[in-house]
Amino acid sequence: MPELPEVEALARFLSERLVDQRVADIALASLSAIKTYAPPVTDLLGQHVVGVRRRGKFLDLGTDSGLHLVWHLSRAGWVQWREEVVTTPVKPGKGPLALRISFVSDDGEPTGRLDITEAGTQKRLAIYVVRDPAEVPGIARLGPDALGDELTLTAFAGILAAAGRSQIKGVLRSQSTIAGIGNAYSDEILHAAHLSPFRPCSAMSDAEVRNLYECMRSTLTVAIDNSVGHGTGTLKAEKKANLSVHGRAGEPCPVCGDTVREVSFADSALQYCATCQTGGKPLADRRMSKLLK
Repeated sequence: MPELPEVEALARFLSERLVDQRVADIALASLSAIKTYAPPVTDLLGQHVVGVRRRGKFLDLGTDSGLHLVWHLSRAGWVQWREEVVTTPVKPGKGPLALRISFVSDDGEPTGRLDITEAGTQKRLAIYVVRDPAEVPGIARLGPDALGDELTLTAFAGILAAAGRSQIKGVLRSQSTIAGIGNAYSDEILHAAHLSPFRPCSAMSDAEVRNLYECMRSTLTVAIDNSVGHGTGTLKAEKKANLSVHGRAGEPCPVCGDTVREVSFADSALQYCATCQTGGKPLADRRMSKLLK
């Protein structure tokens, strides 16, 4: 799932290519992906793009008419940018394509197309056409951005204090608490901060809170630096190449050399280093514990 660094890189990549371009054609391939019906997606036709920005893990394409195309890629969604012209008609319900938007310059020359896709059978991609991004329920619920100026150390400490005994990984992942961090970067941040993902927020010292805050900001900033400049075709591989523990169960920890371990849940898993994060003590894998009973 794309998280804050990748979505930020996508926003910058698309904005560089789309600002001042005009929407020439829209082909909807997946009706289920569109979550709004008024205004219709066809109202974007003829509009000029004024920018693409990130809102948490949402992408927001704004137009000169005030309409916004907002989408959340969820677990299996992605964006592909292509400069070549495609004349083959879109077949609804066929393949991963959900929405295709073609662009032209003011003189009518084709400049490229934007394909929003979703792989797999779990259809969670969500696309909205709205006049105000706050009309999107997920955006309306967003907490302060993980890299936003409003999330100061004091504000961050207040969030953790209010979370009480809640485990720190869950708090970092909650979009209504802190926007932008998902499963992968919460693993990376906690590894950098040498904290167990199961650590209760209320058990953290002031020094640990400060260290976690600094690790959160630095981890995400470095990830953005690594991601910006990559096209839509290479961004996923770039993310994977720079992760220290997430998705690397069984591999050596790049810090201490211990084996990266995993805890599995019903529909996800977390990875961590016991030496770096839990004092050498392996965390209970609840899925395996159930199988052994």
